[in-house]
Amino acid sequence: MKTDKKLSEEQQNQLLNVLKIRFEKNKNRHKELEWEKIQAKLKTLPNKMWTLAQMEETGGEPDVVSFDAQSDEYLFFDSSPESPKERRSICYDREALESRKENKPLNNAVDLATTIGIELLTEEQYRYLQTLGNFDTKTSSWVKTPADIRKLGGAIFCEFRYDHVFVFHNSAPSYYVARGFRGFLSV
Repeated sequence: MKTDKKLSEEQQNQLLNVLKIRFEKNKNRHKELEWEKIQAKLKTLPNKMWTLAQMEETGGEPDVVSFDAQSDEYLFFDSSPESPKERRSICYDREALESRKENKPLNNAVDLATTIGIELLTEEQYRYLQTLGNFDTKTSSWVKTPADIRKLGGAIFCEFRYDHVFVFHNSAPSYYVARGFRGFLSV
């Protein structure tokens, strides 16, 4: 992963091209929005462009899913068909990672999201994502866990099976090859 948090002009143009193609291919996710306005805003926010590039680099396939007129922000979700490939086989958070005595995963969802510059989707956001298509039909994704559940050692994840969103629990130190996380970025 890049550490300078700045993209060259060429990298910015490449990213904008990828995002534009995805935007046009998936109009059902943002029927009322115009790419030109989104692109103009992105060009003024190099730090957000860097974060979108990290989302892309780790397999998230970020796409615009809504616009909040009150805050004047576009919302990008990880929209890859399955949980982002480069963000799988990780436990929930640092506390969970440190509690493992052996067979520790390489990272955890909360810290990796922070490094990328995004936040984990909430359960509500995950359910909204599923109204835009079918995601995580073979994988699962950690979602932001309520503090009372996390305090007891658990964490929650979601997946889409049998035309339904399922919300499950696991101990936070657990990790599986098919479980990653999805995040969002406000721009």
